[in-house]
Amino acid sequence: MRERTIASHFVRAALRGAERQGVDCSAILREVNIQPALLDEPRARVAPEQFARLMQLLWEKLADEYMGFGRTRSKPGTFAMMCYALIHCHTLEKALLRGTLFYSLFEEAPKITLTREGDWARLTVDDSTMIDPDHFLVESLLVIWHRLASWLIGQRIRLQEATFRYAEPAHSAEYDLLFPNPRRFGAGSTSLLFQARYLAMPLLQDERTLKHFLEHSPADLLARPDGGDSLISQIRRLLGRDCADWPDLEAVAQQLHMSPQTLRRHLREEGSSFQELKDHLRRDLAIYHLGRDNLAIQDIAEQLGFSEPSAFHRAFKKWTGLTPGAYRAQEN
Repeated sequence: MRERTIASHFVRAALRGAERQGVDCSAILREVNIQPALLDEPRARVAPEQFARLMQLLWEKLADEYMGFGRTRSKPGTFAMMCYALIHCHTLEKALLRGTLFYSLFEEAPKITLTREGDWARLTVDDSTMIDPDHFLVESLLVIWHRLASWLIGQRIRLQEATFRYAEPAHSAEYDLLFPNPRRFGAGSTSLLFQARYLAMPLLQDERTLKHFLEHSPADLLARPDGGDSLISQIRRLLGRDCADWPDLEAVAQQLHMSPQTLRRHLREEGSSFQELKDHLRRDLAIYHLGRDNLAIQDIAEQLGFSEPSAFHRAFKKWTGLTPGAYRAQEN
């Protein structure tokens, strides 16, 4: 679902490179309808469209696709030229190798490598040349390359594992939106592991489809949550957007071909619960609607299944630290 919202941490992290270069970030935030005060609330969240526009503005203002996190700039258009360089390759392996070779031509660019490990393939990003205290750029590169590769072959590449050289951050629960697969911190490298069979698959895209793809990428790749096959993603899809008609846990378990007890156990293992998933989905739908002026707050409360507007106000403040009215005022 595109309504899956993005934690304010990622907005703050995205701005760090621009701040380091003395850019007036409050003006950029206002341009995407994010009031700077919103970022003072750790629980605050923004809509994916806002985040995508923020990425585009940072690239434009800085004239740097690395957003100020690299030792050198990556001039606007570099990513697009890399895509044109690989689009005529016959297989994904050749395309990815050509892409890594393309970026290796730039001095002090982040080093991206593709290696085989038996039946597995690993895409590694070396962040040693980055000035990236929140690891925003290195994580962005992993997301962009994974989603680009999936687009090239016309199917989502299922990740076996994502590894990170650094310690697990406080916001690691948010990574389910980016890497809905096992994650390991404090590893020897920052990388993605997937089955090598994908590398032999033919490219299903061409210059015509690439032109359309580049109209919104890579910003859209970063703002869009992974439509992966994690249990949490599957449950969110089964719940859908109609809060008044949500199936109960037993019905969801039946659709997933498991017992309710097994479903509860799996959710506990992923650090979640069925109620928490419903709350997060309500939160994301609330933020989605509050960012638009066509519904009154009372109507939003009813759509989300709250019997009283006051209950919605209490819940929303618990989720984001702001009341619905205060959040809408910040947005506008």
